[in-house]
Amino acid sequence: MSASDPNSAIYINRYAFSGGKDSIEKHREIGANLEVDIPVKYLSFFLDDDTELEHIKKEYGEGRMLTGEVKKRLTEVLTEMVERHRMARAAVTDEMVDAFMAVRPLPSMFE
Repeated sequence: MSASDPNSAIYINRYAFSGGKDSIEKHREIGANLEVDIPVKYLSFFLDDDTELEHIKKEYGEGRMLTGEVKKRLTEVLTEMVERHRMARAAVTDEMVDAFMAVRPLPSMFE
């Protein structure tokens, strides 16, 4: 994600809609609305550890975990994923691209 391209980043801390409450006191009392919380939705898709995801949902939904903590964990998950992708992309050689893009016959699956 390039910092020079404003459309190439996910601004989690500033713009991700949260299901948390207006104040810490109210959040601790009521908990978060997980149905509308965007960071939780992202974690549901990107976090590989189902046990950790359920723990986050339980703690956040019951008010023991705050919005900032959920957003921080999401940032860590996405940063790790982007770094893995960056490293894999850096390992691609011109020869690999040429082999992938080479014209070749399709498998005979339509006969």
